[in-house]
Amino acid sequence: MSSQRLYVLDANVFIEAKKRYYAFDLVPRFWEALVELASSGHVLSIDRVRHELEKQNDELTEWARGDFHSWFVSTNESDVLTAYAHLMQWAQAQSQYSDAAKAEFAKTENADAWLVAYASARGCVVATHEQPDSTSRRRIKIPDVCIAFQVPFIDPFEMLRALGVRLS
Repeated sequence: MSSQRLYVLDANVFIEAKKRYYAFDLVPRFWEALVELASSGHVLSIDRVRHELEKQNDELTEWARGDFHSWFVSTNESDVLTAYAHLMQWAQAQSQYSDAAKAEFAKTENADAWLVAYASARGCVVATHEQPDSTSRRRIKIPDVCIAFQVPFIDPFEMLRALGVRLS
């Protein structure tokens, strides 16, 4: 594993993997690799993502509560809270987004802003399946916030490649 960067994982990294290409019964090695990467200090996620995963109430919920529980870090830290406040100010000032998009982004149970705030405060790379969309009005997308705050982001597959993960 070659990269020294710390990646903070969006909920969609876990959810899409479970639903589509790395189902627990088909590719258990993916889930083992995430735990290994977390144990070696390469990946983590945040408490608010854990809350999103717990809403699923399924095998992913059990895995998050069990195998990965130690790597959902708290967002209740002064540097993260400060970064979150800056993100909220920025979002409210953006005229392109609808009021509904701004309200959704500002919900404390919405992990998106917290994810970027954590990455911004701690110098992490956000791993997400979302793609930038500078024309979006109905939703504030994670990559667009990352771009605005100069927070690096990466597709999960590229992250796995950068970390030298092999699922064989």
